Amino acid sequence: MPSSKTQTELYIGLMSGTSIDGIDAGLVDFSHDQPRLLAFHYQAFPDELRNKIHHLSQPGSAVLLNDFGTLDAQLGQLFAEASLSLLNKANIPASEVKGIGSHGQTVYHAPQGPQGFSLQIGDPNRIAQTTGITTISDFRRRDIAVGGQGAPLVPAFHQALFSDPGKIITVLNIGGIANISLLNDQKVIGFDTGPGNTLMDHWCQTNNGHNYDADGDWARSGQVQPALLQQLLDDPYFRLAPPKSTGTEYFSPAWLNSKLTGYRNCPAADVQATLCRLSADSIANAILTHAPDNAQVVVCGGGVHNRQLMAMLCNNLPMPVVSTAQYGINPDHVEAMAFAWLARQTLNGLTGNLCSVTGASMPVILGGIYPGRPV
Repeated sequence: MPSSKTQTELYIGLMSGTSIDGIDAGLVDFSHDQPRLLAFHYQAFPDELRNKIHHLSQPGSAVLLNDFGTLDAQLGQLFAEASLSLLNKANIPASEVKGIGSHGQTVYHAPQGPQGFSLQIGDPNRIAQTTGITTISDFRRRDIAVGGQGAPLVPAFHQALFSDPGKIITVLNIGGIANISLLNDQKVIGFDTGPGNTLMDHWCQTNNGHNYDADGDWARSGQVQPALLQQLLDDPYFRLAPPKSTGTEYFSPAWLNSKLTGYRNCPAADVQATLCRLSADSIANAILTHAPDNAQVVVCGGGVHNRQLMAMLCNNLPMPVVSTAQYGINPDHVEAMAFAWLARQTLNGLTGNLCSVTGASMPVILGGIYPGRPV
């Protein structure tokens, strides 16, 4: 069990992404040159809770404030329990941990305009009180307050972890929404490319009753429909110049249904194959447009397990496409580690956003700090 004599610098990162599948919790040691993941815990959402989050995240959903507040508190408690389960797995007391960085669960992301905002829930007061550990959350809104998109925030961490002097590296995270970090010696660029898993997951749930298309096998069984693919790719978002960010409130079931008009007789497997190709093509187009000379694409996030999506990406891109596992980091762990890093930045009084990524007018210290309690 670590003690103060070991001079560890421990933080927990909590991440629940746009795929709305569960909570990733990572215990990270920052006392070395490179962050080290000491333990990881995944806690799946119960189906009922997942359905509530999906409902709350849909554009135009009518939500009672009582239901909203209850879900916020319930998620905060789950985040706290995931943290305690992580510490139990690592056999490390809460008193050894300096802070928890909780991304929260995004339920709406609309950063455009003078009243732009991004809303994450999962009450950090409950996390701090239940664990006794100082908790940092609400990372996105300070960046939006200085004119940024509030997303993506992980490129700063990607730069610290994966940059290679003299080379251009693209780090691709495929969650519900896909985002890329273009790392080079001069300037880091990062933005959301569009849908990652979200539309495929929705179509799979609607037609097969499964939460996701395991290994992309269902997509592989269908045929890409070129006319439908082109209609999907014609969406104006894909032509926007960065900085830009998006979410499942934009690339939503309603968005997909509007695009499927005229394709109601298309086999469901063909739609799945086309959605997989949409993710692959929109990601590849973004990389080839903004970093055609990069040395390799390093992939993390749940989408790395979709073999059909990864095969399409490899076919679309002339450079090597590899998992972060080749860097010794499990692709499922990167985002939790990133929010541990962001929490550390905040507690040390350091900025966490990159203006070249989010479009913010200035670097700022991100998030709110919720002090822990004596244990």
